[in-house]
Amino acid sequence: MAKILTSPGKYVQGAGELKKLGTYAKTYGKKALVLVTASGHKRLGTTLEDSFRDSGCEPVLDYFNGECSKTEINRLMEVMKKNGCDLVIGVGGGKILDTAKAVAYYEKVPVLICPTIASTDAPCSALSVIYTDAGVFEEYLFLPANPNMVLMDTEIIAKSPVRLTVSGMGDALATYFEARACKTSGAMTCAGGKVTGAAMALAKLCFDTLMDEGVKAKLALEAGACTEAVEKVIEANTLLSGIGFESGGLAGAHAIHNGFTVLEECHHMYHGEKVAFGTITQLVLENVPADELEDIIDWCIELGLPVTLKELGIENPTREKLMAVAEAACAENDTLHNMPFEVTPESVYAAILAADRYGKYFLGEA
Repeated sequence: MAKILTSPGKYVQGAGELKKLGTYAKTYGKKALVLVTASGHKRLGTTLEDSFRDSGCEPVLDYFNGECSKTEINRLMEVMKKNGCDLVIGVGGGKILDTAKAVAYYEKVPVLICPTIASTDAPCSALSVIYTDAGVFEEYLFLPANPNMVLMDTEIIAKSPVRLTVSGMGDALATYFEARACKTSGAMTCAGGKVTGAAMALAKLCFDTLMDEGVKAKLALEAGACTEAVEKVIEANTLLSGIGFESGGLAGAHAIHNGFTVLEECHHMYHGEKVAFGTITQLVLENVPADELEDIIDWCIELGLPVTLKELGIENPTREKLMAVAEAACAENDTLHNMPFEVTPESVYAAILAADRYGKYFLGEA
């Protein structure tokens, strides 16, 4: 099996970069469907419209209906055809970005991705998650290419709720540990091959950046400041983790996250918050040295990421509930089987219990 690395065509990050969107867009097309929410347009509409003035690229703004569904994708494809658009731009959060990627794929045009938050590593990926109109998961749409460009305006992202960026750090935390597991086991990554040395280097840089800059970035964001630490964390959450997860592979942490989605008590938690606890559980499964485990749990505590089942919203963690999580995590088509050893629902159940106990211990509750 070949080693494969995949990435967006261009990544741009900096304060005020959204003001240059029209200039960037003209490289890819002459008429752009710009997908944004009504609230996003209220906050950013003037900036968006000004960026296209005299740019050589005409914007066609359309409001996102709130769901990345086949109905919405088909509606926007008709908008594209009616207006003669040759480019799609998504501005906002995950579902807008996934919708923009899907529309561009079906219309066979370039796509520019402009996240307004840094809560996951999805913006750089060649993937759209499709839901029904009612918001129920329907399927993954695997795309043949990553976005042509990802633009991160850090001035805008720094004004988003701090919890979202912290959740992004929880998601990015898993990147190195899952890539390490895939490299050891020889598993196939999301890019369709084995792990490259470049992907491992980026995953390790992602981890080191989070450890060195994460707490500083959180404190700066709480003060309303976009510092160099914030800039580094946004890059780690989005680019380093994006390439790292797709070309490095997924293993235990994300599968355990998927397991927790079966419990309604966890539905209010963000993706990265559940992934952070999944990472701790994966480390327990691997029986890593005590000092490594302690460092990760302490870092999560400092950031406010969940380290116990109670913090995930599970007040009454019965064996029945946790076995349901463990069995879902061990589903045949999930990534827990990329671990370099056999994993069973019973071993995942035990690791969840132990992870919860360790979290309580380091919180001083044990």
